[in-house]
Amino acid sequence: MNTIHVDVVSAEESIFSGEARFVALPGEAGELGIYPRHTPLITRIRPGTVRIEKADGTEEFVFVAGGILEVQPNCVTVLSDTAIRGKDLDEAKATSAKALAEEALKNAKNDIDIAMAQSELAVMAAQIAALRKYRQKR
Repeated sequence: MNTIHVDVVSAEESIFSGEARFVALPGEAGELGIYPRHTPLITRIRPGTVRIEKADGTEEFVFVAGGILEVQPNCVTVLSDTAIRGKDLDEAKATSAKALAEEALKNAKNDIDIAMAQSELAVMAAQIAALRKYRQKR
C-alpha cells in the first residue's frame, strides 16, 4: 500500500506527523486532494478542515486557520499559525469568538479594522463548520 508522510504544524507545536493514504484540505481555489506521488506543489490554504486518511484506515481531522501547503511526491507539509485537532475544538469558545468578531465588524471605523474583523469572522465560521464536520464523522 502506498502512503505519504504528512506533517501538520502550528506556530506552537506539531499537530500531526505520520503516514497517510490520502489528505484533503481547503485550497484557495477549492478542495485539494493529495495522494502519494502527487506532483510537487506549494500553495496557500484557506481556513477549514484538513482530513487525513491514515495508513490504518482511520481518519484524523485538524482545523487550520489558513496557511501554506507544500507537497512533494512522498511528503505533505501543512504550516498554519493556528491548527487545532478535531477532538480539541470547542464550539462554545468558537461561537463566542465569532460573536465578538461580528461585533468588531459592526464597530469598525476604518478599512483595516473591517478587514481584520472580516478575517476573524471567516476563521471562526470555518472553525465552527470544521467542528460540525468532525462530529458528523464520529
